[in-house]
Amino acid sequence: MSTPSISYKRHRFPPEIITHAVWLYCRFNLSFREVEEMFLERGIDISYETIRRWVAKFGPAIACGLRRRQSQLGEFWHLDEVVVKIKGRKFWLWRAVDQNGVVLDEILQTRRNTAAAKRLLARLMKKECLAHPAF
Repeated sequence: MSTPSISYKRHRFPPEIITHAVWLYCRFNLSFREVEEMFLERGIDISYETIRRWVAKFGPAIACGLRRRQSQLGEFWHLDEVVVKIKGRKFWLWRAVDQNGVVLDEILQTRRNTAAAKRLLARLMKKECLAHPAF
């Protein structure tokens, strides 16, 4: 069963601009006005309200297409630990990153212990449907 292609009929701007505006908004967590400013810098005058309508109309279909084309995870994963201060308190941020730099999972906690790393890896393996060994 194939999904119907997106119809851009009766729109003033070409499909490339519409798709790029929706992609910018969704991918980089920008506001509608920020996307409007980015296009204005390139000489394309689009209202932020138009971008909002495009995201509401085309966003789900474009996101589905992007998820389908998303690459597989890398073979090698790296676990990283960083101390972060938030309002004067120390927290430990554990991140799992693949070889391509894609953040797979992260956990933030007040204590530093081995159980946190094991918990992160077990959760990651469960999420990625891998059989995890006994730690």
